Amino acid sequence: MTHSPPHDGSGSQNRGTKLSVETRLATRGRRPFAHSGFVNIPTHRGSTVLYETYADLKNPERKAEKSPDGRVYTYGRRGSPTITALEDALADLEDAERVFLTPSGLSAISTVLFALANAGDHILVTDSTYQPARTFCDNQLRRFGVETEYYDPLIGGGIADLIRPNTRLVYTESPGSQTFEIQDLSPIAAAAKARGVLVVTDNTWATPLFFRPFDFGADVTINAGTKYVVGHADALLGVIAARGSAVQAIHQCHGDLGVSVGPDDVTLALRGLRTMTVRLERHQASAIRFAEWLETRTEIERVIHPALPSHPQHALWKTYFTGSTGLFSAVLKPQPEGAVAALFDALNVFGMGFSWGGYESLAVPFDCAESRTATEADLGGQGIRFHIGLEDPADLMADFEAALDRMRAFSEAA
Repeated sequence: MTHSPPHDGSGSQNRGTKLSVETRLATRGRRPFAHSGFVNIPTHRGSTVLYETYADLKNPERKAEKSPDGRVYTYGRRGSPTITALEDALADLEDAERVFLTPSGLSAISTVLFALANAGDHILVTDSTYQPARTFCDNQLRRFGVETEYYDPLIGGGIADLIRPNTRLVYTESPGSQTFEIQDLSPIAAAAKARGVLVVTDNTWATPLFFRPFDFGADVTINAGTKYVVGHADALLGVIAARGSAVQAIHQCHGDLGVSVGPDDVTLALRGLRTMTVRLERHQASAIRFAEWLETRTEIERVIHPALPSHPQHALWKTYFTGSTGLFSAVLKPQPEGAVAALFDALNVFGMGFSWGGYESLAVPFDCAESRTATEADLGGQGIRFHIGLEDPADLMADFEAALDRMRAFSEAA
């Protein structure tokens, strides 16, 4: 499904023509001649929306006839032309029926789960999910009488054995957080559909550019737009894309919760959207180059990157994904804690910080063994999660090589 923009100088003059992703990213959500020809839509900052007449106030739909984008705006929390521009562009990119914006990736997750799960429901969540999503399920959903069961991310069609009469949804995330398991989404979705169960997919890692969950049976996709949509480590954003029966439930909950995104963050996301393809090409190429170099290092036990042939689900990854991004993990051979600290403290080009998707490269330690309940995740050494940014890969390799040298010197001296 492709939505052709009007003849407004946005870059397309061919209605109904299937445009490339690159062109859609550059043109969607833009109406220059609706605001004096400026290429980028103005940032609408505001809470109060005025009505020109009493009749408009009593029947807001009348306002749509006077609006440049044909939309009804009643109050800042309910939307603005700036928000509409990003929602429309992302809906086109996702081939979604509707997109909803939230202030962060986690708020997108919590909004979807609140919207779709009711008291007394049972939900199935991959054991490799993003840790804050697990915390939300264990703390907040439990308070409201929703039971969460975690399942092996490699279960595939075997998910059918876990579906109960009161199962409401299956929550997937592929690749898995930190450990990068690839889920076989098609048989999971088929088993869920056969029982009237919704499928939700966290697609933050791949973005809609490299993985299309709707094509494999998902009903809802979630993206932390903070990562590659914004792309510059300067704004937070959550994106919910939905189809079918999930749309109305999410629309109702999104409004009832008062979820709203700041206009400046939306503007930054629109800016980031325009360059996603070129940035992701660089993230992908640099990350693969760095990961392949890591595989040659004797200090590394293993590298966990789905795009590498060494990944245990590499063949499955190629079935679903058309590319990879900048995030992956590696495991150090056993080292004393002090040596690990020496490694991280020696980093100069790499930063240490709990996010990713921006232009900057990051490295952080992780240990997920205690957070898993359905599967074991003992890595056998210190896990490191890397995000490879837009720096020169040669500089990143030199930086990490120096850190490995510092770690080895500490171990030898200990």
